[in-house]
Amino acid sequence: MEAELESIIKVLILAIVSLSYCFYFSSKLPKGIFRLISLTPVFFLFLYLPLTVSSAHAVGLATFFLAWLGNLKLLLFAFDQPPLSPPPPSLFRFISLASLPIKHKTTAPPQSKSKPPHRSINISNHLPKPVLLAIKVGILALVYHYYNYKHNLHKNVVVALYCIQLYIEVELMFAVTAVPVRAIQGLELEPQFNEPYLATSLQDFWGRRWNLMATGILRPTVYDPVRRISARVLGPVWVSLPAVLAVFVVSGLMHELLFYYWSHVAPSWEVTWFFILHGVATTVEVAVKKVVPEKKRLPRAVSWLLTLGFTVGTTFWLFFPPIVRTGVDERLTRDFPKLVDYLQGLLPSSLALL
Repeated sequence: MEAELESIIKVLILAIVSLSYCFYFSSKLPKGIFRLISLTPVFFLFLYLPLTVSSAHAVGLATFFLAWLGNLKLLLFAFDQPPLSPPPPSLFRFISLASLPIKHKTTAPPQSKSKPPHRSINISNHLPKPVLLAIKVGILALVYHYYNYKHNLHKNVVVALYCIQLYIEVELMFAVTAVPVRAIQGLELEPQFNEPYLATSLQDFWGRRWNLMATGILRPTVYDPVRRISARVLGPVWVSLPAVLAVFVVSGLMHELLFYYWSHVAPSWEVTWFFILHGVATTVEVAVKKVVPEKKRLPRAVSWLLTLGFTVGTTFWLFFPPIVRTGVDERLTRDFPKLVDYLQGLLPSSLALL
């Protein structure tokens, strides 16, 4: 664990140095090809850094924060696009925005009266966020407790526990990364997740609830360019459909990259097909909504059950088999408690030094 922490610290230092170079040097170059060329070494470095750590959680965070978000944000930065352009006033804010799953909260434009409000289920108005957080931490503790008996559980029950663990841990780790930015900069940030288990449609799940930071960066880098291209051949009603599908294809390839970093095994493409399937289903759903009036759609409870069933079923079918087959699931359940135990062991020594 000590060697792994040293590797994590090296990744942090290299990321900070690289982003400092982007802030002090690349930002001074004209937007476009010259700035893009200056950023190319950083792109390759961020793709390499996840290979220098071994714990499953560190690999996942380095991949998402640097290889995905970091590189896509820097790509937008090369062409003078938000969120890094215009450059933030301080290096700390630039590094935070470039490498962390955070986004400044902006005032939402008033909703058009002609557009009906989105049908959604929300419990945040009834349960405060600290209560929801405490409930999720308790559920995560129960999941780790039941792992002690997983040899006596049906394999589908174990995979369901993996689903719960992965969702809660990702949400908690994302939330923790936002704490220092809020504390130091006093910024109000966009939510990173919005209770995805309450989604009433695939469009609701992927666009408004699950990993909103990924959704936010894929829109300007993939969705908008593909939409502009498809607008030349499609009418205004259907112009968004190829763009939606393209976002899911890119997301699938990004997850294949993560799975390779985790397992160092050639991709089986199951994860890509998972996202292609969801992309096609979401595209069909959007198309149906364009022709079916609001009053004739399925009741909200029924659409919630269908969305949950489709998401969980395809996850069991395509998303988790490569994780289980390559042993990544064992690493995910083993590494996190080890890190907690190691940090708890360091605490008495740190207090003694004080």
